[in-house]
Amino acid sequence: MRKAKIERATTETKISVEIDLDGTGRYDCKTGVGFFDHMLEQLARHSLIDMTIRADGDLHIDDHHTVEDTGIAIGQALVKALGDKRGIRRYGSCLLAMDDSLVRTALDLSARPYLVMNMDFPTAKIGSFDTELVREFFQALSTHGGITLHIDALHGINSHHIAEAGFKSVARALREAVEPDPRKSDEIPSTKGML
Repeated sequence: MRKAKIERATTETKISVEIDLDGTGRYDCKTGVGFFDHMLEQLARHSLIDMTIRADGDLHIDDHHTVEDTGIAIGQALVKALGDKRGIRRYGSCLLAMDDSLVRTALDLSARPYLVMNMDFPTAKIGSFDTELVREFFQALSTHGGITLHIDALHGINSHHIAEAGFKSVARALREAVEPDPRKSDEIPSTKGML
């Protein structure tokens, strides 16, 4: 059963994340941050990972802690659901076009977190959402999910499109990486014998 539930509570946020790696992309995301919910829905839908996410954060300050802590919890849930990673493909990539934007993602579920992100946003905000929080989310996801994650926005003039293409591209790469490898279903995908 490649499922996991994580509950994380601090003085700043209370986060609950449930995922099913073998889902159909169903989502129920309520963080109190509208644009972020929209991005999490893209992450679930295009990765085919079912996600139920609840966040109660200190939004009276700003969205930072809610976005970052949700990334932490999703990363932790991925680690828990993947277990020893036996039988997965491990690597994933996606070149995704969305209107004016083109985003390339490559990732490795290596247990060696590292983020390289080259995404320039023409605006500081998308609605009331700070575009700098896109990096905060992916940094938290990478760190706590043990993911080597490279995201490059190759083109784009609209901040909403660039961010959404980024989330969708990561989702498609993640979908590929967590999928069972039918040729090596009983082996850990590393010459080290562990990940």
